[in-house]
Amino acid sequence: MRQLLRLLLEDEGYIVEVASNGPAALDMVASDTSRPNLILADYNLPGGMSGLQTAGRLPEALPGIPVIILSGDIATATMEEVAKADCRQLKKPVAPSVLLQLILDLLRPGVEPVQDSTARCAAPKVAASAQGSSALPSGPVIFVVDDDDSIRAALRSVLEDGGHTVEDFASGEAFLAACRPGQEGCLLVDAAMPGMDGLEVLRRLASGGNRLPGIVITGHGDVSMAVCAMKAGALDFIEKPVTMPDLLAAISRALDQSHDTGVRSAWQTAAVGSVGSLTPRQRDVMTMVLAGHPSKNIAADLGISQRTVENHRAAIM
Repeated sequence: MRQLLRLLLEDEGYIVEVASNGPAALDMVASDTSRPNLILADYNLPGGMSGLQTAGRLPEALPGIPVIILSGDIATATMEEVAKADCRQLKKPVAPSVLLQLILDLLRPGVEPVQDSTARCAAPKVAASAQGSSALPSGPVIFVVDDDDSIRAALRSVLEDGGHTVEDFASGEAFLAACRPGQEGCLLVDAAMPGMDGLEVLRRLASGGNRLPGIVITGHGDVSMAVCAMKAGALDFIEKPVTMPDLLAAISRALDQSHDTGVRSAWQTAAVGSVGSLTPRQRDVMTMVLAGHPSKNIAADLGISQRTVENHRAAIM
């Protein structure tokens, strides 16, 4: 894997130095023969030191070096640990184009590395509407609602690295105030929050006619809570610690449902507009056509000519 990464990066014009474990990497940096501009490390390394621990022990003479952690371990605890550190995480297997683009962004001249992980996770890829525009984002949005800052940051980081557009909120009240009907996407909401809990958020959405699919996440799941979540309109119910395969599968189902609902809603809106454009006489003819009456009978019942009925039918179609 090291050699494949080396070949990939050298092919892009980067100077690459490799180490097989954390202590070897630290020795390389301490020797003053290597002054890296970026650290790319696997989370799970041999030798008793993880990639994240290695990055945390870089000499003070190398402040602000961007760090990318590659990890196949996507447990909640790992996500929280990475989110709290001043680094980026990419889930393995990672597409070369995604890795190269992230490296390019982090090494771009004039761009200061962000030191606060919460701010870093909250800044990129925010939909235009969250910045004050009234326009809906062009694609589906995953809304993360959780009062725990580290959980929100971890979920946002992982989902954005997967190419999703994410908006996060610290409370159900804040989410509902910003929620816009008709937005395609899904909702990830914690069941237990101060103030308005996740189930109440779902009830408010349903009562307002918003069909955004909801996924409830809880650390204290039981059958009764799962039943309550489903009654409140939840599409899925996931217990902590969240495993990313389960979460991503639930999000995929929710986005599929959201897309289907959006298509049906668009069809219904178009149909309402088309029917609304008919004249009262055309609506009378349409009602009788739908009831199965032939044009001759419709003409007799409405006291008009059969040719007029045919003209109305053509307009209705």
